[in-house]
Amino acid sequence: MSSDLIIPWLLNHSGPAIAFAVPGLLMLLATFLLWLGRHHYIHKPPSGVHFIKEMCSQLVLTRLAKLACIYVFIAVFWSLFDQTGSSWIVQAQKMDRLLWGIEFLPSQIQAANPLLIMLLVPLFTYLIYPWLNRWLVLTALRKMQLGLFITVIAFSIPSVVQMQLDAGLTPSILWQLLAYLLLTSAEIMVSITCLEFSYTQAPTTMKSFVMAFYFLSVALGNLFTSAVNFFIHNNDGSSKLAGAHYFWFFTGLMLITALLFLYVSQRYQETDLD
Repeated sequence: MSSDLIIPWLLNHSGPAIAFAVPGLLMLLATFLLWLGRHHYIHKPPSGVHFIKEMCSQLVLTRLAKLACIYVFIAVFWSLFDQTGSSWIVQAQKMDRLLWGIEFLPSQIQAANPLLIMLLVPLFTYLIYPWLNRWLVLTALRKMQLGLFITVIAFSIPSVVQMQLDAGLTPSILWQLLAYLLLTSAEIMVSITCLEFSYTQAPTTMKSFVMAFYFLSVALGNLFTSAVNFFIHNNDGSSKLAGAHYFWFFTGLMLITALLFLYVSQRYQETDLD
């Protein structure tokens, strides 16, 4: 959270050289501290050929294929979520960012996400999830279902905000903060839950590999957004999805994704392998 506040400030006041140097030096320090503690970690030797044989077995390939069907939908979630570091910042540049007498920089608004994560995780764990369990059996897949639909609502807010900007209005950045609240809630229900779910569905010797497989969905989501931005770009510099149409496109895509996931996840056969 502090990096989301400090680094944009350094970029604005000291230039890109300092803004890049500070996190680089801090990363070097973190690497050194990690190296110092190397003898205190549990070192598990790689499985080698045994891992390759197990990964190529029919049972493991079937389980990976089932997880891949889930990750396709999760990739779309990341396609929207990671736009908080791109299209949402561009949008924030034109909004009224004055809060509590302080005018925040557009990229500093991202600090809302880590702050909300720290606040919402215990809230969901001890209040929201137990309350929802009174009305339905809240399995991992159902949490993800709810999270994807909340993402639709979250992304519709910047879509409406962009419509106001296109009309020449200057809405408050509070609208984006509301969208961050919903999107972070969706992140808890989708990302954290999917990590836990993946761990339970992976064979014992494949836990780390399946975690990496999950994070591949994050990369695919970002690649999808890059592909969309490439194909909507016209030769004259204009866009086929200009203004609010861009945000509504992803909102509609997320709605379709949530509905399809609702159908697919109801037919997923869970297996607890722990």
